[in-house]
Amino acid sequence: MSKLLDFLIENELGFNRGRLPVLYSDFADQRALNPDGYKANIATWRRGLAAITRSGLAPAPACKQTTTAPSTLILTCDEQLVRALESPKYGRPLGLGTVVREALAERDLIPLHDFLAAADSIYHRPSPWSAWSLAAWTIKKLGVADALQLRGGKLPSGQFVVLANVEETGRRVGDKVTGAAAASGASRFERTFSRAHFYRTVNDGLVEGARLSETDVEVLLKFLSRDKGVIAYDGRTVKVKEPGAEQDVAITEEDASIAQLKELLVYLTHQTSLLSKRVDELGCAAREAVGKKNRVAALAALKAKKLAETTLEKRFATVGQLEEVAAKIEQAADNVQLVRVMESSAEALQGLNAQVGGAERVEAVVDRMREQMDAADEVNVILAESGAVVDEAEIDDELAAMEMDERRKVEEAERRRKEARDEVERVRREKEAEETQKRLDAMGEVPVPVPVPVPVPVSGPGQETEAEQMAETMMSKLSLDERPKPQQAA
Repeated sequence: MSKLLDFLIENELGFNRGRLPVLYSDFADQRALNPDGYKANIATWRRGLAAITRSGLAPAPACKQTTTAPSTLILTCDEQLVRALESPKYGRPLGLGTVVREALAERDLIPLHDFLAAADSIYHRPSPWSAWSLAAWTIKKLGVADALQLRGGKLPSGQFVVLANVEETGRRVGDKVTGAAAASGASRFERTFSRAHFYRTVNDGLVEGARLSETDVEVLLKFLSRDKGVIAYDGRTVKVKEPGAEQDVAITEEDASIAQLKELLVYLTHQTSLLSKRVDELGCAAREAVGKKNRVAALAALKAKKLAETTLEKRFATVGQLEEVAAKIEQAADNVQLVRVMESSAEALQGLNAQVGGAERVEAVVDRMREQMDAADEVNVILAESGAVVDEAEIDDELAAMEMDERRKVEEAERRRKEARDEVERVRREKEAEETQKRLDAMGEVPVPVPVPVPVPVSGPGQETEAEQMAETMMSKLSLDERPKPQQAA
């Protein structure tokens, strides 16, 4: 089985082994006998051819020997394509010519020359009553077109742009280019490229997967400029449209100069990288030669290193000058944009001031507004004076009655709370008394202690106790006539 057929079986659902015999047959007669099956086969082959081209597996033209990347947007229809799809089991794809003619009629495939040379958008449909459309409609009604189509399955040869691949790649590239310009607020200098610079930029990261060939980039630039309007392109210079701008973008002499300057900067920067690497390599070579005691090789390496350093110094000086020029150009472009903004702002202010009518009109409006405000205040005063008279004494009596009623409610609530507290306290005391009585009943009778007799000293006749003697002494000293004597002054 061929490599292309294996790819289609693995990546396209329509190319299953059950349908391969039908897809490889000449199904042109099914257009009248089985229209649904015919449309399904055509759609499956269209998706398959687009996938083959997008993957870069489609064979390149036999007469074109090139070292660039294979085309992912252009399909070459010739005998090589038929042989690449040929299978030992199913043979040659006999319906491939019918598929290509249907795709050309529906503009899914567009001849490369027509695509690049077209002045109008590919989405522009000609008037349905043009001479060619009338002739085609007449031929179709007479049945001549069907007879011509059924006569053999010869494949139309040539290079055809696959519109589905162009739209997908253009959407990715357009989104990334315009998205980067919008996110970074890119200036005019940053949005302008030469064709070669744009080609390198696209292949360095704007498109995922396979790299684009030079012809692919030309097709992509035509599509983005003519059909999508996101860039301006004149064959040499590319300028990304400013985000939000609705007017057409035109390439000017300033844009061409900016593009050439940027391309030269990129080239010189690349040269400085190569020269820096060359200086390092020559320095290593000189040290190795010295280590090997090869004086001649060391001197040659040092001489070449000195020349490379001189050239590198000149390249850096040139790069510095070009970067300074680029900075001046960006500044001038910003100044132009600033002046345009100021000019438009001045026109806007002029229009607004004209609508206001000048300071005299504003003063007149303010005076009229003040007069109307004063009139409104007078009306409010009159309405307030003509209102009903309210008896203040009745209001005070009513307020006093409401306050008294409120105090009674508060006192009644306080009394009820006090009675509730007293009741709770009484219940608590009764409960404590009951518990105390229960404890006493559980303890039984308390034994009464027996008094212990204390011996009393017995005095003999004629003897007195020490206490009695002391009492008599104190009583003898007391006298009713004695008063405390005043203390004498010291």
